[in-house]
Amino acid sequence: MLIGVPREIKNNEFRVGLTPASVRELHANGHRVLVETGAGEGIGMDDAAYVRAGAAIAADAATVFAEAEMIVKVKEPQPEECRRLRPGQILFTYLHLAPDPEQAKLLMQSGAIAIAYETVTDAQGRLPLLAPMSEVAGRMAVQVGAVSLQKAAGGFGVLLAGVPGVPPAHVVVLGGGVVGTNAARIALGMGADVTILDKSIARLAQLDDLYGPRLKTMFSTTEALEQTVFNADLVIGAVLVPGASAPKLVTRDMLGHMRRGAVLVDVAIDQGGCFETSKPTTHDNPTYVVDGVVHYCVANMPGAVPRTSTFALAQATLPYALRLAGQGWREALRADPHLRAGLNVANGRIVHPAVAAALGHDLLPVEQVLA
Repeated sequence: MLIGVPREIKNNEFRVGLTPASVRELHANGHRVLVETGAGEGIGMDDAAYVRAGAAIAADAATVFAEAEMIVKVKEPQPEECRRLRPGQILFTYLHLAPDPEQAKLLMQSGAIAIAYETVTDAQGRLPLLAPMSEVAGRMAVQVGAVSLQKAAGGFGVLLAGVPGVPPAHVVVLGGGVVGTNAARIALGMGADVTILDKSIARLAQLDDLYGPRLKTMFSTTEALEQTVFNADLVIGAVLVPGASAPKLVTRDMLGHMRRGAVLVDVAIDQGGCFETSKPTTHDNPTYVVDGVVHYCVANMPGAVPRTSTFALAQATLPYALRLAGQGWREALRADPHLRAGLNVANGRIVHPAVAAALGHDLLPVEQVLA
């Protein structure tokens, strides 16, 4: 199969779909790879590194999309990329369609086979292709939150760790999954006072076993949310419903009870955000203020550390890319129900139940697609 890797064009997105090491593995398995010139510059990999791994270099994105049988990306295709897709062509990337009806419409119109990293599952019910970026985003959330708390950035002027005689900042993490666990780990490591909320008692017990009394755990209710958020310096939104829009946990009314200069970091913004006042921002202009509360809602947080992020993502996606290229998408999806869960769009229709429900579309059962 001929696999195409275009240069990412989303604002301040420097990651790339395949590393040279991934290209080398695909090439060793009999596949051809076409990489757009400059695609790897953001991770310190020039065209020569890809050529040494066995790739050919394309002069532009149009050539990559026109020639490749499968497109491997990182971020959701931008409108001009959607319009370059063709019927039957495989798109393997993050999509986050639930809050993005325009992208869904364009993908359906393209006739492409769109497989989303974020809804691929594993035997334990986890999301193995979302996890690497969730780890990065969770750890970054504390970094950017700490900077946003500085007075010059609009924050309350609180040092996350405090100093002797002055207490540390209060950090509240909403959600105990991969993002939340990594955020809590970094916040604890920086010396903050950290509380994590989740609706799973079993998960809270795991976190208690992992971190002991250093980490406060609370079962998530409306009262618990208000009790913690109203007193927080930094709130990190880390909730996820696979394929669906994130629930709005912090309402506009709740902002009025928070201290001026408190910070909200919405890691769930790719899925619509878990704060009612969230709207996507970019690395160029990452924050805005509502009712005196600073909001950080960058939709591609891991793009700020592209080298770490790309290598973490590529090692997770490579086995699936090899299967799709080696077996073809139909056979690969028939053989693996967990990869099949990644199929979001096919035959001009939405085929993932959570995505269809979020967008209000009729569902085309995946069994019909693979029949």
